[in-house]
Amino acid sequence: MQEDIGNLPIDIHFNKLLDWLINRRHCKQQWQPASLIVQEKITAELHTLQENEQIKTLVGNGNVTYFTCLELVELLKKTSAGEKNIFGQYSSQQMKAWNDIIRIYEKDGIFLAETAQLIMRNVTYEIPALKKQISRCQQIQKECDKKEADYISKAADLRKKYASSCKELGIKGDKIKSELSALVKDLPKVYEEVAKEAKRLCSAVTYYHDFSAFLMKGELKNLDCVPLLRFVQEHGNVVTYQWNHGCKPVSIQEADFIIDTRDEEEVAEADVIDWDIGGGGGGGDVAEIDFDISGITLESGGTDEGKIDIEVEEMGEEINWGDLDDPAQPTEESAKDGVAVGEEALTILDNPRTRNLFLDDLMELEAFLVQRLAELHNAGNILATSNLQSAPTSIQVDDKLVETMATDVKNIISRLTSVQIQHLMLIRNSPRYVERVKDSLRQTLTLADKMVFYEKEMVSRRDEAINEERELQPRVQELVKKTKVLQKQMEGEISKKYKGRPVNIMGEINTI
Repeated sequence: MQEDIGNLPIDIHFNKLLDWLINRRHCKQQWQPASLIVQEKITAELHTLQENEQIKTLVGNGNVTYFTCLELVELLKKTSAGEKNIFGQYSSQQMKAWNDIIRIYEKDGIFLAETAQLIMRNVTYEIPALKKQISRCQQIQKECDKKEADYISKAADLRKKYASSCKELGIKGDKIKSELSALVKDLPKVYEEVAKEAKRLCSAVTYYHDFSAFLMKGELKNLDCVPLLRFVQEHGNVVTYQWNHGCKPVSIQEADFIIDTRDEEEVAEADVIDWDIGGGGGGGDVAEIDFDISGITLESGGTDEGKIDIEVEEMGEEINWGDLDDPAQPTEESAKDGVAVGEEALTILDNPRTRNLFLDDLMELEAFLVQRLAELHNAGNILATSNLQSAPTSIQVDDKLVETMATDVKNIISRLTSVQIQHLMLIRNSPRYVERVKDSLRQTLTLADKMVFYEKEMVSRRDEAINEERELQPRVQELVKKTKVLQKQMEGEISKKYKGRPVNIMGEINTI
């Protein structure tokens, strides 16, 4: 029975190891002062050690324990410091000092208490802290990978939006103001082409007029449908003066159209941008960057992609759109002299007021044709069909011809209301508006450059986290290895005190 008890293992939880040693009087409760004295002696003696590769490896990290001192003494015995005198004592002062350190350690079991505390600190604090730091580095790498991909995607979307906006405006985007200025100068050609296309609507206008006259049955005299459209068909895109007064002006005083493009010669100097966001250096805590670009809407598809949203009301200079109810009239003197000035010097399609009237006529004609087409497609509308049996042949047309008329009208409306033409018209009526268009486009491109910059920041931050993880991994492995060695050494020392009974230090120490 006594032999069976002697073979029973002693299980000690690592976190209770120091209390267990003190309770069984293997060491004193006030062991710290003596431990501090030993550590001071060790620090002093480390400076006297000779350069030796084995010694350097043993004490290189500075964490010298009782067991390290034992190994160090064995190494010193193999050097000149291990020589003894005729009395069998070490003649080297260095050997005497290290043996004294070992004796102090062994007195009252100081080394047992110090080693127990070291094991507890390593398992409870040091190793988990290093592992937590490694996990944080890995988390930073994942976040950087995600943000890097996000910034690459956003930069591509912004550049795609920029290219789409430029394409919609009909420019390359290299020198925005110069390219827009060149397009604005081509507006008169566009207006002439629209005026020529309007002449193709003569049959549609006649059809509308005759149909309306037949339905009115003479109730309205001097019926005049879409007057401005018919005027353009007859006279072309002439100046507004001729529309207002019914005759050509003697002379035209047209205002000069000038867009200042001088600043675009210095665009190259603005390519290097210092975002000055700071916090991107190496080290632990990196400042979080708020990449708020909520003011920019990126559309992956649809008809609105790439459009430029510019509020004209915020411009420094108000644009005069004209007044439909009370159109601006020429001065008495200019009217008498036959001189077209100001608004009257502009062509009908170049003048915002008359252009709106022209579009109104087109939309009125389109609405009629669409409605008429719906009636022709409705075979069950017997009443409408019977009413037209006595109508003149000019309005008894088939649905295909009406559909062709409607398509021609829609094409002209689409051309005059396209994004490109709308912007060019705004620029033509207010040259300062081109600055707003340029700023809007440049802002998109600048945000794309920012996304590229932030993407590089993420790459740099991820590399720092990878390097930090590489430095921490060996430290964790080394600390775990030394803690395991201390565990075995402590189990052996305690076993000696209990006649060789097996000792097991339990707990998280076995899972680190």
